[in-house]
Amino acid sequence: MTIPLYDQLLSHQAVNEAFVLYPGGSFGYEKRDIPTLQAERDVLVRVVATGLCGSDVHYWQHGRIGRYVVEDPIVLGHESSGIVVQCGSQSGLTVGDRVVLEPGIACNTCHFCRAGRYNLCREMRFAATPPYNGTLATYYRVPAECCYKLPSHVSLRDGALIEPLSVAVHSCRLAGDMQEKSVVVFGAGPVGLLCAGVARAFGASTVVVVDVVMSRLQSAVKYGATHTHQATSESAEENAIAILGTAGLGLGADIVLDATGAEPCMNSGIHALAPGGTFVQVGLGRPNPSLPVGQICDKEIVFKGSFRYGPGDYKTAIGLVSSHRIRLEGLVTHEFSFSQAEEAFHNVASRAGVKSVIYGPGVDEHVARATLS
Repeated sequence: MTIPLYDQLLSHQAVNEAFVLYPGGSFGYEKRDIPTLQAERDVLVRVVATGLCGSDVHYWQHGRIGRYVVEDPIVLGHESSGIVVQCGSQSGLTVGDRVVLEPGIACNTCHFCRAGRYNLCREMRFAATPPYNGTLATYYRVPAECCYKLPSHVSLRDGALIEPLSVAVHSCRLAGDMQEKSVVVFGAGPVGLLCAGVARAFGASTVVVVDVVMSRLQSAVKYGATHTHQATSESAEENAIAILGTAGLGLGADIVLDATGAEPCMNSGIHALAPGGTFVQVGLGRPNPSLPVGQICDKEIVFKGSFRYGPGDYKTAIGLVSSHRIRLEGLVTHEFSFSQAEEAFHNVASRAGVKSVIYGPGVDEHVARATLS
């Protein structure tokens, strides 16, 4: 049974309008073919909301991230929610279902996939990672296992945050047991704030969020922080001492999550760790930062990299939201129509607000903000 609120979104569109990034950094709109179902488990989704990620902006500004290079026109966007408009007979979904999309399709046969680490699959087809197109379009096709139904109290606008929330879940899981532990999170952007929320939901007793932007820190307490600290231009050691003093962590923090990728934050985080602590690198910055290896060895800390998300992370993210242990309301601070997509990229590049979303072609913002309960 379909929901009248979404009847307009279920109406057939003659074209698949896409927002395209061209090599060299210019944008444009193209009319592309509507994807067709290729298997009985495939699902066609009318994209309602897409959150902009730092990686989208990086491809626009620099044309590449590591070995992934924008050599041909590409549709960006991978943090999306939408309405199922067509589904295969074995999908287990129904036309009209409100879903969020996991934007990576693994091969499911390689060593990493079979070992339960499909995020490391070398054949991964990840949306908005060259050469694969993303979700800033009218329609997007995925297999059913990449669709997750939204809780009734979550809007499709806020549903676009499930993808970064899954990144936070994966990072916190890599950090290990958080029960009654002290955690320092660098970065009060969307992922950093969600890392703080997940850490608290996983039992952390102290969560310190660190950023240079005071306006972002002011909202951190709403999303899980017990303490906040505005970083300065002082040395890494001095910043670490000040951070620990903020929360009275004399011996250091048990866990540090860096969601910035900034070398000064990474250095401060390592200095702020207690002996035997765990450091998880969540955000990406310069490919070869300088790190205090002496500190890593002297304190015998565990340094881990975190890459996207893996089995169960989306399900856990949905569960945290469904049980109200994670709040998404208020994280989206800027909303743009499809015709304003380029403006949205400039907004994110200027670090305005927390999260920016772009609505799909023909999407009414009031429908995107509505919930079912």
